Amino acid sequence: SLTRPDADPPGANDWDCTPTARHPRPVVLVHGTYENAFNNWNELAPKLRNEGYCVFAINQGAPRGEVIKGRNHIPDSAVELANFVDRVLRVTGADKVDLVGHSQGGGVLPRWYLKFNGGAAKVNHLVGISPSNHGTTMLGLATLARTFGLLGWAGQLGGQALPDQAAGSDVHRRLDSGGDTMPGVTYTTLVTRFDEVVTPYTNQYLTAGPGAKVTNILLQDVCRLDHTDHIGSSYDPIVHQLVLNALDPARTVDPGCFLVLPVGS
Repeated sequence: SLTRPDADPPGANDWDCTPTARHPRPVVLVHGTYENAFNNWNELAPKLRNEGYCVFAINQGAPRGEVIKGRNHIPDSAVELANFVDRVLRVTGADKVDLVGHSQGGGVLPRWYLKFNGGAAKVNHLVGISPSNHGTTMLGLATLARTFGLLGWAGQLGGQALPDQAAGSDVHRRLDSGGDTMPGVTYTTLVTRFDEVVTPYTNQYLTAGPGAKVTNILLQDVCRLDHTDHIGSSYDPIVHQLVLNALDPARTVDPGCFLVLPVGS
């Protein structure tokens, strides 16, 4: 994804895909801050496609050609997400989509879209992997910037998305006013105790409001050997199975339990 920053993840963005009776809702994958569709979803996207879903992955929050995306002001990126979902619905003929996102893409960004851009009428389920639902501390923001800075991408860092995700920001005050959820939408959060970016990790949990359903899952309650961190969570095979279970609760599969190490260990 360094040389092809706008590349599609395997199995994603087949605009001729037709939803099936078993999986009538397309899945839209939403990457996180300083990430892009390929480096966030090149393992989960083909698993979803192999299960029979129509899978679509947006690149948002930066111009085409730039590796580090997810940088723009959250309300601006929400417009991009709204336009992308509208295109998916138009092309596939589906009534609604399911959203699966990581970090910003599973938290503040889709929640803004649901609340302020008409998304609640077009989304059945939001599955957030390590989602930035209620912001993070300055320590968490510094950790994220340092992680990608050490990878040699410091020149492309910056943008409004990072301060937007600080706990207590204007974006979060507007978003969280009146509750966490929208009527008619189902929410699942997949949270790791070892998250070093969205801190404290309990900021990722949601509280269900009227007409909404929320399931908050702490990975270590599922498997005490799972030590995945924030960056690695979108690659965690236990997380992947929990995503599949959330999307199709009538056909759940035990995700198993085995050692998952944090990135860089």
